[in-house]
Amino acid sequence: MEISAAGRLEVRITTADVGKRVSVRSLIEHGPSGEKFTDTVGVLTSWDNGVLRITRKSGESVRVAESTLVAGKVVPSAPARRRGPAAGYEELARVSARAWPPVESERLGEWELGAAGGFTRRANSVLPLGDPGMPLDDALTAVRGWYAARGLPAYVQTATGAEGAQELLCAELERRGWVREVTAELWTGPLAPVADRGGEPSGVVLSREADEAWLARYRRKGVGEVALRVLGSGPSVWFASVPGGTDDAPAAIGRCVVDGRWAGFAAVEVDPARRRRGLATAVMAALARRALDEGASAAWLQVEEDNAGARAMYRRLGFAAHHAYHHHRAPESSAPAGDGAL
Repeated sequence: MEISAAGRLEVRITTADVGKRVSVRSLIEHGPSGEKFTDTVGVLTSWDNGVLRITRKSGESVRVAESTLVAGKVVPSAPARRRGPAAGYEELARVSARAWPPVESERLGEWELGAAGGFTRRANSVLPLGDPGMPLDDALTAVRGWYAARGLPAYVQTATGAEGAQELLCAELERRGWVREVTAELWTGPLAPVADRGGEPSGVVLSREADEAWLARYRRKGVGEVALRVLGSGPSVWFASVPGGTDDAPAAIGRCVVDGRWAGFAAVEVDPARRRRGLATAVMAALARRALDEGASAAWLQVEEDNAGARAMYRRLGFAAHHAYHHHRAPESSAPAGDGAL
């Protein structure tokens, strides 16, 4: 916190700092262990009628009464990363979009609207990188009309917690009644350690296509033609499987998309009866070795907040959270677009 020459805490932020990352300390009436203050770090998304709204990295919006402020300052928009590949949000957003593309898309200014028959939210939502070329309310009306014409709910992808992310857009959507429906995290890490963890290749079969056996292990059932187009699309797509599951499906599967320096992992799934035997690590290692052969050096993946087992494994492989990833659903758009966070 900022401290004056006289040793006093000072509030060094104003309404002109809306949109910047800030750190504030505020007074609380009752706190644990007799604490009198609480600290909040995030993007200042508004300061109206004596109330500050600060969006944390997780996407949580915190209200702070101006009258309770005892200190505040602007802080760097992106703390220095101590490990892993350096990357901005926009680069990763575009890479992840190419790895899970819609089958139909249309531009709205610099926004991209995508649809894939309702197969997953990622492939049936707006990627809002930049200016839609019109006022926000008009853009959202156009978005809702576009998805309604396809019988789909309207979703907008957003991100928080990284330089260039969309805390302000999140706040504007929520002000208009859009519901933050799903939150996951995008993690990044160096690729070579993933390849090294699997030891010598054994039992992992790689293919350019998802065959019937692979699809039998995939957790999204009833995969149709549109879903197969999404799964099979991307700059360089590889599918991995380990034979020997207990239900006529592979013991483990995975998918990887190689795109320049990036390798994106998804659909890493293991037969429940064969878990905790290193199969997920073996699948990722085999895919990582292939990605290294194609010139990739960095890796990314998505993991949901409540998937403790996957998060622990990815940490062991050298991954760390880069930013939080959300889907905001339009008011009155009640039907979900597919299952899962993607």
